[in-house]
Amino acid sequence: MAIIVYAESHEGKYKKAAFEAISYAKIIADQSGESVTAIAINPTDSSEILYKYGASKVLKINSELLKNFSPGAYAKVIAELNDGDTIVLPATADASSFAPILALKSGFSLVTNLISAPKNLSPFTAERKSFSGKGIQTVQVNEGGKVLTILQNAYGTKENPVDGNEETVSISLNDSDVKEKVIKVEQLSTDKIDLKDAEIVVSGGRGMKGPENWGTIEELSDLLGAATACSKPVADMGWRPHSEHVGQTGKAISPNLYIAIGISGAIQHLAGVNSSKTIVVINSDAEAPFFKSADYGIVGDAFEVLPKLIEEVKKFKGV
Repeated sequence: MAIIVYAESHEGKYKKAAFEAISYAKIIADQSGESVTAIAINPTDSSEILYKYGASKVLKINSELLKNFSPGAYAKVIAELNDGDTIVLPATADASSFAPILALKSGFSLVTNLISAPKNLSPFTAERKSFSGKGIQTVQVNEGGKVLTILQNAYGTKENPVDGNEETVSISLNDSDVKEKVIKVEQLSTDKIDLKDAEIVVSGGRGMKGPENWGTIEELSDLLGAATACSKPVADMGWRPHSEHVGQTGKAISPNLYIAIGISGAIQHLAGVNSSKTIVVINSDAEAPFFKSADYGIVGDAFEVLPKLIEEVKKFKGV
């Protein structure tokens, strides 16, 4: 048997989340004496990069029917190829949408948003984020198979190179298996870092006073190699695209560093960012709720603090 991993890709290129899922699966495989098999759908990247993180076999599926993402069809493919009792998926939007279908098809338990390596394999015991990220829950699967989703940036990538082999497999699919599919995905910019994958995020709120002032946030983001984000009011007012909105009704993220500038820190915003490993808050209001959740806080005018912060980052980077 093998630990099965869905190696998610976008336009044929493997996502960082795929490497995190394989890294997590390799921990389970090493403890259980098994191997890791990655399932890749229509990839163009070399399988060598998956071997680097611990996948000793890559099953490639090239299918025109699966060119557009389809939750039901993807779940069917992975369920049919699975020959073990553990399936690992990244907790991306796509994989999370078919994880329940896959669990149902396989007769497995579903455990989502795992944040740490398992404490025990029999019974399977691990920690997950719960209550919109406000709590950490210890879950236990006493018997049967399991579908696990790994929260992005929580466990991280761990290189563990192995000798691997690649096999192209065919799956019996027809149009009736693809009951729903994604027709079109619009991406505002191809050169920006995806918020879900970003290890550093610089975010702005109404304290920035208008879209014309976002240049300093983008400059700091570029210097740090970060993604940019915003609060819900900012997106609602049209200052920034809704694709950058983080929070309970936007994207939930878990970067290593989250810098919040001019954001008060309402509970709805915190629900989407409180999985961040380190939170830095810059706000002129010393009573802003966000300071209670911050690891580091600066009380000051963003228009005075940001230029100084950018200057210091440039000095540190020698630019």
